[in-house]
Amino acid sequence: MGAALAEHDDIEAPGLLRRALDLLYLGAGYAAGMFLVAIFAIMMVMSVGRQFAINIPAGDDFASWCMAAMAFLGLAHTFKRGEMIRVGLLLERLRGRMRQLAEVVALGIATIFILYFTRWGAQMAYDSWRFNDVAQGVVPVPLWIPQLGFAGGLAILSIAVIDEMINVLRGRRPSYEKASPDETPDEFIERISQGGGG
Repeated sequence: MGAALAEHDDIEAPGLLRRALDLLYLGAGYAAGMFLVAIFAIMMVMSVGRQFAINIPAGDDFASWCMAAMAFLGLAHTFKRGEMIRVGLLLERLRGRMRQLAEVVALGIATIFILYFTRWGAQMAYDSWRFNDVAQGVVPVPLWIPQLGFAGGLAILSIAVIDEMINVLRGRRPSYEKASPDETPDEFIERISQGGGG
């Protein structure tokens, strides 16, 4: 009975982890969307508000912080959906195991760079908190607050790239790779039989 439960837990854990990661990427994407709406609202109030003598103190600062948060929080969701611009001139010519190896190398290099940026982004936010840095504008906002969107977005992107590398190492097709629109069912079957992923 105990062994059966242990096996059941082993089967369920990856599914729970997969759902949690997908929810993390989706949540970051929704957060990016909310920051986009916030930018729109700030810019509209600043534009229309002039007619009615309404002003948002440091509105430009808040809009730029929202823009940075939007850009970085949306990276993981964009990457996993295959909407991020990739230069695949070499990868698209490879097939089978060579393609998988090239994907792993590319993802490995990307992981190193993104982890590097994540480390320094987190360090920047931590230093701002530690030294109590505040914005130099009209509203003295502690800088670590807007920097959380930058550091958090990079951290989530790091998780997404590592997740994708593990996926490719297991022999699966990268989730960011879209099927060619002119690929026929026979070509799809041929690619799958050569280990190109599904």
